[in-house]
Amino acid sequence: MRPPIILTLASFVAAAGCRGSAPSVVVYTSLDQEFSEPLFAPFERQTSIRVRPVFDTEATKTIGLFGRLVTEAEGGRARCDLFWNNEILNTLRLKEKGLLRPIEPASAAEFPDEFKDPDGFWFGFAARARVLIVNTDLVPDAAMPRRLFDLTDEKWKGKVGIAKPLFGTTATHAACLFATLGPDRAKQFFLDLKKNDVNILSGNKQVAISVANGTLPLGLTDTDDAIGELEKGTPVRLVYLDREPDELGTLFIPNTLCALKGSPNPAAAERLANYLLDRDVETALARGPSAQIPLNPAARFELRVETPATVHAMPVNWSDAVRQWDATARFIAIEFTGPK
Repeated sequence: MRPPIILTLASFVAAAGCRGSAPSVVVYTSLDQEFSEPLFAPFERQTSIRVRPVFDTEATKTIGLFGRLVTEAEGGRARCDLFWNNEILNTLRLKEKGLLRPIEPASAAEFPDEFKDPDGFWFGFAARARVLIVNTDLVPDAAMPRRLFDLTDEKWKGKVGIAKPLFGTTATHAACLFATLGPDRAKQFFLDLKKNDVNILSGNKQVAISVANGTLPLGLTDTDDAIGELEKGTPVRLVYLDREPDELGTLFIPNTLCALKGSPNPAAAERLANYLLDRDVETALARGPSAQIPLNPAARFELRVETPATVHAMPVNWSDAVRQWDATARFIAIEFTGPK
């Protein structure tokens, strides 16, 4: 009985070797799997390159993959070819650490300067807005908050939900507030939220669901999570806070794409970057369930969420926000230690 077993093992190893020889690309992806994964299959069919995605968890969005990328680089074992980040600040942090290499996608010239690195180290695409999702059965229109600082009003005590501000776009939002308002005003805002018994949930999706099912009257989340609840027919409304020209503005956060230095499949990474930054992919993300906002002016899409063309956008210097990242994270870690 021994020879058949040896033959079977040998055959398995040979087959594995054949599969391993096919071109592949490893992409770390912090955009929700349900939104990003369907886009990889067409690329595989077009190119015969196998996409091997690694997704982040909802509870540690972006930070988990950022930490993994840094650890792998420090250990001299880069495994990721392309990083599809669902925000921008941790992409800039990777650049500061010297972990990225420049790329030159075919559509590079089409993107506005504010959404791409001048040296090609990262490209922004498919933005989302930070919005307030409100349960309209619990909050009448006249009472809905209109400004971010309204959430600290005592009448909303214990009634506001946010995702853990150490992770994902909530952490990005915090660092942007530190950069835009200044550390003192931003700290006071978060301290006032804490004093007002803000509910800390595991992620933006959980915030949107909690408001949609009436567990909470309102919460801060992203348009991709909020639009899903709205289009299910639940009694919710999206409120773009500080939307007037003389106000703070609504924060719009792009997805970003960057290539890792020393990655195992650089040529395949270039081809996937070309594909993901194509106007057709942005259009697909806009039309899909996440209703992303294309940043490539050549993209064509039907408007389902508001954009900087209709809402005053918060003016953010991304480099200043990156410089505030560590101080913001230290403050948040002390004041918000986890779910209640």
